[in-house]
Amino acid sequence: MRTLVCGGAGYIGSHMARLLAAQGHEVVVLDDLSSGHAQAVQWGRLVEADVLHPPSLEEAFAGQRFDAVFHFCARSLVAESVARPYDYYATNVVGTLNLLEAMRRHEVRRLVFSSSASVFGQPATGMVDEDHPTQPINPYGASKLMVERILADAATAYGLDSVALRYFNAAGATADARIGESHACETHLIPNVLRSVLGDRLALKVFGGDYPTPDGTCIRDYVHVEDLAQAHLLALDYLGAHPGAHAFNLGNGRGFSVREVIAAASAVTGRAVPWEMAPRRAGDPAVLVASSRRAKAELGWSPTWTDLEAIIESAWRWHRAQPW
Repeated sequence: MRTLVCGGAGYIGSHMARLLAAQGHEVVVLDDLSSGHAQAVQWGRLVEADVLHPPSLEEAFAGQRFDAVFHFCARSLVAESVARPYDYYATNVVGTLNLLEAMRRHEVRRLVFSSSASVFGQPATGMVDEDHPTQPINPYGASKLMVERILADAATAYGLDSVALRYFNAAGATADARIGESHACETHLIPNVLRSVLGDRLALKVFGGDYPTPDGTCIRDYVHVEDLAQAHLLALDYLGAHPGAHAFNLGNGRGFSVREVIAAASAVTGRAVPWEMAPRRAGDPAVLVASSRRAKAELGWSPTWTDLEAIIESAWRWHRAQPW
């Protein structure tokens, strides 16, 4: 297939491009490089375009036929979304509409969308499955949920077939350390823990120690980025026999607190992690753990990276190789 990976210069998108190329698919990466990295585009051709600039999308689609689109372009910082909601609704909702319009004009009818566990808000149950109420508590989650609603409407109105994958906390890097997680403004826990160990920044800030959890810190479900890429590939296969709009949760099904992640990182690196307590961040739920039973039953997906220390170790190899 000829595939378009929107946001393919970013963390998860670059891993997706790598997997698609390894499976023999032709890859074109669309990215504006505002947060992605040109050096991460090692599989496929890079087309610089902005989802907020429809003429650039038209140019990207013109003259070539895509069989499917993988959509990773988004703003994704929860706290920033609370402070700058207009930016999030513009990029994540309006930008996606622009992309969908380009797909409709060029008769591309299959989309795999990068959604988020943030669509659920504060969990009402220990394990969050697809039937859990969607009540996002921050603009980032609300913007992702709005796109899911748009995809459902597009299936009815335009025959667009889509899968939205609601993953929990992406983590890790490729085993060969060629690509990994690198953001100019890093907010994800595992890379920040490792950067603190490497002395790249001051002590790690732990945002909130008074949550209703066993040790007072937030609990999250960590899923390896290569497992996420595999789920996207399976989702594309699924659309071949299942038209319409679908959504699946992706996670390991086990939660770890911030303190537990710090302890695991210390065990992996053999170094103490410098950290200090800080106030809670706006819009952070106390616990987010996925039930991925539906993805396993319908997509045939199961995570292969199930051990937290192994996930951290893969990220550690990549971080040690960087010229911080």
